[in-house]
Amino acid sequence: MNTLQIYDYLVFLIYFLIVAGYGYYVYRRKQVQSVSASHDYFLAEGSLTWWAIGTSLIASNISSEQFIAMSGNGFKMGLAIATYEWMAALTLIIVAVFFIPVYLKNKIYTMPQFLSQRYNGNVAMIMAVFWLLLYVIVNLTSILYLGALAINGISGIQLDLCMYGLAFFAIVIALGGMKVIGYTDVIQVVFLIFGGLVTTYLALNKVAELNGQTGMVEGFNYMFDQSGDHFHMILDRSNANYPSLPGLTVLLGGMWIVNLNYWGCNQYITQRALGADLKTARSGILFAGFLKLLMPIIVVLPGIAAYVIHMKGGLQTEMLDADGILNPDKSYPVLLNLLPVGLKGLSFAALTAAVVASLAGKVNSISTIFTLDIFKKKINTEASEKQLVRVGKITVVVAMLVAALIAPFLGIDKKGGFEFIQEYTGFVSPGIFAMFILGFFWKKTSSNAALFATIGGFVLSVIFKFLPQLMNLEFLSQYGFATLVEQKDKTMAFEIPFLDRMGFVFVICVLLMVVISLWDEKRGVVAKGLEVDTKMFKVSNSFAVGTLIIVGLLVALYSIFW
Repeated sequence: MNTLQIYDYLVFLIYFLIVAGYGYYVYRRKQVQSVSASHDYFLAEGSLTWWAIGTSLIASNISSEQFIAMSGNGFKMGLAIATYEWMAALTLIIVAVFFIPVYLKNKIYTMPQFLSQRYNGNVAMIMAVFWLLLYVIVNLTSILYLGALAINGISGIQLDLCMYGLAFFAIVIALGGMKVIGYTDVIQVVFLIFGGLVTTYLALNKVAELNGQTGMVEGFNYMFDQSGDHFHMILDRSNANYPSLPGLTVLLGGMWIVNLNYWGCNQYITQRALGADLKTARSGILFAGFLKLLMPIIVVLPGIAAYVIHMKGGLQTEMLDADGILNPDKSYPVLLNLLPVGLKGLSFAALTAAVVASLAGKVNSISTIFTLDIFKKKINTEASEKQLVRVGKITVVVAMLVAALIAPFLGIDKKGGFEFIQEYTGFVSPGIFAMFILGFFWKKTSSNAALFATIGGFVLSVIFKFLPQLMNLEFLSQYGFATLVEQKDKTMAFEIPFLDRMGFVFVICVLLMVVISLWDEKRGVVAKGLEVDTKMFKVSNSFAVGTLIIVGLLVALYSIFW
């Protein structure tokens, strides 16, 4: 049984006291405003600085999905999985330039509010309920489960107790509102990045020792020599992991749907910037883009290091699950157990920081949507500011309790946690993104078209997922549209890679939304447009310079690891 030593617990206690103490300080300093103003509680309106927005974006995004599941994908498929992080850096720039100005210009604070203002209340209410179910049943539970699994593997603490501890810590932070979350996220990210870099350094040093050397550079060079196939960003069809990252799709296809939907149409993420002015929001998002470039060093390289150590005869039993099967998702927890006392506690704190920050951010978004888009509009339209804040806090507790009850029953399939989350979120992402992007930039888009995207996008995704399997559509593989994959029952079947599937569904949704909207226009149905002025897409010189630096770094990275 793996356990933490007294010095590890001491380091973790220091982390806990710093975060909780600073959070309480921020809460007390703004207590009068936080209690009386709902927008201040849910959005920290006008009070988050650019660096707080940037770090909060990263803290909310980086969680057990990345530390555990993405590291596991690093073990299995290598650096190619980093495309989610590096393409996200470019996506954040697009969101900052084109999405955020539309939200701020139209005073939009929640995603259902956007749908109500752009389409109608029915579309907004359907999506509000859907988002609540998705966030609670899928996102909160998966973050809680994977995070607890990692902490259990490091500390030996019972899995259920790990879940309850993480849930309690997240509730403490989330009850303070977005201002407390935003500023404590700064500390969380410091622990996350510093602790993560220490883990990466020590992991690479362990790899170097396999070759009789020491040092991070020597470890990286030896790792590159021994696992060259793990350092390709673009996979070809002969690669066993092609169905997960199908070639140029990561640059030209469905990866854009994943990232633009996540970073631009997601209450959980955009909420960090919606309470700021445009300049501050853009600066914060650009800062988050730079931090994104750093993430693969923290979450992917350790997975590749674990792969090399395993291939060289180490970690043979540690990487096996309870059934004796190799489990790539154990890479990061196993590496942490190789760390010396004290540093193990620091990395343990970094992992906990990532999980807690993500949980707190997610549950705050759940609270915001329920309170402002359901309770305020349908249950008590005359609710006071104090009542709204009170309902928001109750929602935080209830949502986290529900997630804690569901999480123990969560099962992640053999593809690994990160891919599991991405694929099944992808059933709804194409339709939602089509509804948002046309709603932004095409005034003729009708509410009927949006309703089709909501329901039709999901139905099309299900069809594209299961039809090739059920009908054994071998001819699709001849044109590069499908590949053979192993099913749960060990049989082989044709399947469209989920990133390609998302791209196909998105294109179909857009085309049919255009047809429906033009038909509605012909019938005299008037669509509601948003206030959009091309001048608001203009960026400052400093933002442009930052954009060029990020783009240049990405071009260099993809050129080196093509």
